[in-house]
Amino acid sequence: MLRFAVTLFAVITSSTCQKYGCLEGDTHKLKPSPEPNMHECTLYSKSSCCYADFTEQLARSPVIKVNNSYWNRCGQLSKSCEVFTKKIECFYRCSPHAAHWIHPNYAAGIQSVPLCQSFCDDWYEACKDDSICVHNWLTDWEWDESGENHCKNKCIPYSEMYANGTDMCQTMWGESFKVSESSCLCLQMNMKDMMAIKYLLSESSEESSSISSSEEHACQKRLLKFEKLKGDEGEQTR
Repeated sequence: MLRFAVTLFAVITSSTCQKYGCLEGDTHKLKPSPEPNMHECTLYSKSSCCYADFTEQLARSPVIKVNNSYWNRCGQLSKSCEVFTKKIECFYRCSPHAAHWIHPNYAAGIQSVPLCQSFCDDWYEACKDDSICVHNWLTDWEWDESGENHCKNKCIPYSEMYANGTDMCQTMWGESFKVSESSCLCLQMNMKDMMAIKYLLSESSEESSSISSSEEHACQKRLLKFEKLKGDEGEQTR
């Protein structure tokens, strides 16, 4: 059953990719394709916008830097915070769905990707005791001639930089993400996303920014069925 769900995700991914391709970032492919040997970001291995060798940078822990961007300017991230930071990096670099939310003025950027409130709250909780020196990771660094990032301001705890999970999700990456009003039609950066993607990428969702009660109900129903299938699969493997 779970295998069927994974196959469904691959089919949805394939049709989406043909329409949207990949972002124009420096590590992105022109179009998504399978990457069976990914070291990290394996959620997107069946159809990825990044190459497997890119994920080697994320497979080590602690992660020191990704390309020229250092993650440890205010000390190494805690393990829990690093996990969430990797999820965001993997989505941007590797997800074949990211281009659905391509920034209208910047082909390498994303805008208003809907994140679940629970994901943002958990992310904030995981990072609140870590330190950071920038409010907006995209614009507030000082970049040197070699393209490496440096702090312009002192390091302070995430809990002082951001008021809560919503504030962090909607400002840390500029306009890239927004907190969804829905508890289902949103991304959690895990296998449950396959249930939301079908609705988020539908023509009706593109034409309307509002979420209908029927779409919400249908998504919740599919999510409950998926969770039951996963539970049954887990019981069978014990």
